[in-house]
Amino acid sequence: MRRIVVTGLGAITPLGVGVQHTWTRLIAGQSGIVSVADFEPRRLWRELTSTVAGIVPKDSGKSNEVGLWRADDWLSASDQRRMSIFTQYAMAATEMALQDAAWKPSDERDLQETGVCLGSGIGNLEELYRTSLIYENGGYRKISPLFVPQILINLAAGHISMKYGFQGPNHAATTACTTGAHSIGDASRFIAYGDADVMVAGGAESCIHPLTLAGFGRSRSLSTAFNDDPTGSCRPFDIQRNGFVVAEGAAVVILEELEHAKKRGARIYAEIKGYGCSGDAYHMTAPRKNGSGAFLAMKRALKNAKIKPYQVDYINAHATGTMVGDAAEAHAIRSLMLGEEGHIQESHVNVSGTKGSIGHLLGAAGAIEAVFSILAIYENTLPPTMNLHDPDIAPKFNLVPLEAQQKEVNVAVSNSFGFGGTNASLVFSSPIDDRK
Repeated sequence: MRRIVVTGLGAITPLGVGVQHTWTRLIAGQSGIVSVADFEPRRLWRELTSTVAGIVPKDSGKSNEVGLWRADDWLSASDQRRMSIFTQYAMAATEMALQDAAWKPSDERDLQETGVCLGSGIGNLEELYRTSLIYENGGYRKISPLFVPQILINLAAGHISMKYGFQGPNHAATTACTTGAHSIGDASRFIAYGDADVMVAGGAESCIHPLTLAGFGRSRSLSTAFNDDPTGSCRPFDIQRNGFVVAEGAAVVILEELEHAKKRGARIYAEIKGYGCSGDAYHMTAPRKNGSGAFLAMKRALKNAKIKPYQVDYINAHATGTMVGDAAEAHAIRSLMLGEEGHIQESHVNVSGTKGSIGHLLGAAGAIEAVFSILAIYENTLPPTMNLHDPDIAPKFNLVPLEAQQKEVNVAVSNSFGFGGTNASLVFSSPIDDRK
């Protein structure tokens, strides 16, 4: 089987535009979660039970500050009209990742061997809402011909392939909050089985809209207890957690067949060693309390990687900040890591939940958390779990509370779980790690 490595990274998050900007702020313990109570129209926002969200910081036109989103930096005025915001984020993150990887193919064979695997969980809810109102009030002739292209999840991948001429696999997963992880895992298998040499992979999301928060709010999924303290609202593993925080952004990785990367002298961040999937077969929104679905995904990923649990140095948990979800995942991690008696102690299991800093990027969550896992290896740094003052999960893991930790990381696992009981785990390793 062909080996796959990561040669480029790109990201747009509530911590800012750019991977290094985001990572630096994450490691410094900063937050991108803000109040939306004063957004317009205020009547719709203020009646919500949760009024916090992870928002990509925008340039108002009055600042030269680094890390702000400026659509003009990445897209023409025409493209901005044609593309929904989640697609715009995907385009920008892809450009960053391709530049980082120094992959600019022009040869026909290289273009045919480069593909895209990028999805979204919800995509463009705002356009659906707006166009529904237009149709209700104005009828057929008021509907924009761009409406369907702006709401199709696969159009982000489509626009990327059209811009760069990539003719390899063109694929878009949409598996709720597992989308980003599935996209990266699926892309790795396209390369492993010879369908491509290089894949653009990741997820994008931008659905910060009153209807989004109303829908998740009615399902009692959102954090509601810290509306007056936005940066403290997402609390993975903490006793005061009471729901997740919706966020927006995009993350992209460039995956490449190992020998292909070596031949062109590419910088290698990490190797993707394993990918595992499972289904809870249980409930629309809640996991099984024993975390069996999460356990199966991690177990299958490690089996695929040919890595033993005790060899894992870091786990980036899905950890959205819900009471049931965090506890179930912790149970699954304990079942996985302590299953081989005598190999490891609970306190030596390193787990953190980075949503405490950025919120939950839904369809992009698995992609940005994969990026964080890759950088944990590359930088030998464990990112912190913010707002973790009083853990209430049973296992006594090292949850990296409040501050980043320096540690040699050779193997990292990234978890993502979604509504409908869909689960995925990715295993990354140091590029010099040749364990079989």
